[in-house]
Amino acid sequence: MATGWAPTAEMAPACDDVAQYAAKRRALLSSRFPAETLVVPSGGFKVRANDTDYPFRPGSDFFWLTGCHEPDAVVILHPNPGGDHDAVLYVADRSDRSTAAFYTDRRYGELWVGPRAGVRETSAALEITCRPLDELADALARLSPATTRVIRSQDEQVDRAVLRYTPTGRGGSTPAGTDRDTELAQALSELRLVKDEHETALLEQAIAATVLGFSECVREMDHAMTLPNGERWLEGTFWRRARVDGNDVGYGSIVACGHHATTLHWVRDDGPVRPGDLALLDMGVESRSLYTADITRTLPVDGHFSDVQRQVYDVVLAAQQAGIEAVRPGAQFLDPHRAAMRVIAEALHDWGLLPVSVEESLAEDPEAPNAGLHRRYTLHSTSHMLGLDVHDCAHARDEAYRDGPLTAGMVLTAEPGLYFQPNDITVPPELRGIGVRIEDDILVTTEGHRNLSAALPRVRGEVENWMAQQRGA
Repeated sequence: MATGWAPTAEMAPACDDVAQYAAKRRALLSSRFPAETLVVPSGGFKVRANDTDYPFRPGSDFFWLTGCHEPDAVVILHPNPGGDHDAVLYVADRSDRSTAAFYTDRRYGELWVGPRAGVRETSAALEITCRPLDELADALARLSPATTRVIRSQDEQVDRAVLRYTPTGRGGSTPAGTDRDTELAQALSELRLVKDEHETALLEQAIAATVLGFSECVREMDHAMTLPNGERWLEGTFWRRARVDGNDVGYGSIVACGHHATTLHWVRDDGPVRPGDLALLDMGVESRSLYTADITRTLPVDGHFSDVQRQVYDVVLAAQQAGIEAVRPGAQFLDPHRAAMRVIAEALHDWGLLPVSVEESLAEDPEAPNAGLHRRYTLHSTSHMLGLDVHDCAHARDEAYRDGPLTAGMVLTAEPGLYFQPNDITVPPELRGIGVRIEDDILVTTEGHRNLSAALPRVRGEVENWMAQQRGA
């Protein structure tokens, strides 16, 4: 097996554009934890069934610091005498014909899965010092838990090798909020809140591909209506675009037609697509560099909104517009939500569906009588951060995220909705089974905001005209 092969061309990767940005990100993280060692793993393959794996995606914190897509890799930031850190990326070397793994390893051998970047190639592409992965165990063994912080639950080998340090010693548990590793995860999430120019460009690529995917779904609606599970046809149409223009979908696509649109996380996508119904499509392409779009449009399957659908849609659109207009530097993260919910609550009150005053329902004190009654019909918050994860920066502290101010460079969604369950007898029969959500991806700029997904129509008349154009009418 090891003989009779023609010479293999050398891999000579060019420097990846992400390298310079990843170096700056490591420097930012370094400044938060002087004189401490920081360990961030990429994670490994996860078994899907028996001897087959899910497609690998590196951990978002690891990728943000390195730009590396390889499984099982670990970056260690070692403090140096100058007061900052030296980064070493441990990555598996190539399983080429010089190794037994080339022929025998179904998970890594290049005969089985094709060539992958090794130590030399990764170092050249990402401009970072790389060492073979088989040296990692010794490197971890030399670390002191008292001066080391680790991103946990990504790599079992790392978790076992560097014990969690607590003020009382190795192992054990720590009161919430004082754990050193938790502080590292919080710091990474908070640094990732503000996107650099490279990240914004990658988000725009993902959004452009998503807009194209929505257009293709509209073109396929007539065929979807001929199938008993037409939602799946639309789901597959969008997934094809995600794979052609990106890495994958950024999250499980929601294709919810008719009363399925009232189920917030309808991901079964196995229902029919019927004329006269609304189709709620919540989908996003994940770019090849792993940044994801997150866009929702609620579309009339036959191309025209009915009178009652218009009534609901126009309120949600007005709520979304109020939320978008509240996005500006210095505003509180929750301000877009407050603005959108006021529009929603006022409409529900006008329709006679809110049994208390608008102010009573909008009260933010959870102990206040009648607070939040409007949420029966709207269910969720209006915004979340967006980036490498669809719900980005989830480990950030409340004071930096949920209760914090917006800053230029942040990207967040604006996605209010109204959902009238088919069996909700508190609403008129004509409203039951209608669900509407409209979602766009909003960049906070120095002067206000920019709707990154504005290319996809959302005003009702423009939506109807756009759908007709896509269908060639």
